[in-house]
Amino acid sequence: MTNNPDDPNPLDVTENFLSLGGLQILVVDDNADSLVLTTYILEGYGAKVTTATSAVEAIEAIKQFKFDIFIFDIAMPEIDGYSLINKVRESPFSENQEVPAIALTALGSEESWNFTLISAFQSYVNKPIDPTALVIEITKLIKSYAFKNSKD
Repeated sequence: MTNNPDDPNPLDVTENFLSLGGLQILVVDDNADSLVLTTYILEGYGAKVTTATSAVEAIEAIKQFKFDIFIFDIAMPEIDGYSLINKVRESPFSENQEVPAIALTALGSEESWNFTLISAFQSYVNKPIDPTALVIEITKLIKSYAFKNSKD
């Protein structure tokens, strides 16, 4: 199968195809369209996606399931992504304290980037989401997490 450069579908199989097969990912975003798009992208790469539209829903999902990676929107009402990741990192469920996390945000400033990294996220992806960039970030974090855990 060859790719047509004019084809808008980012999920076509290419020689550089990255797979997220089998990964359990929690995506939290209060924007329904963004949540659907992110889920579509990740499932297209083989991930199993659980979604939440608020921090409260996310915390309930985290109590019930084990995840390989978290993807949290930053700008959410009531409890934002920064507060959510800090709650997760401080939770009594130790397995969640080390799960890699990506911040999603439309804020693209250097200040936002720096604050994201000091707020217990390991990476940052801008909205609108570039599917390839998101998958590459997930792949890098999972490989880094696996390497770190193999040394323990």
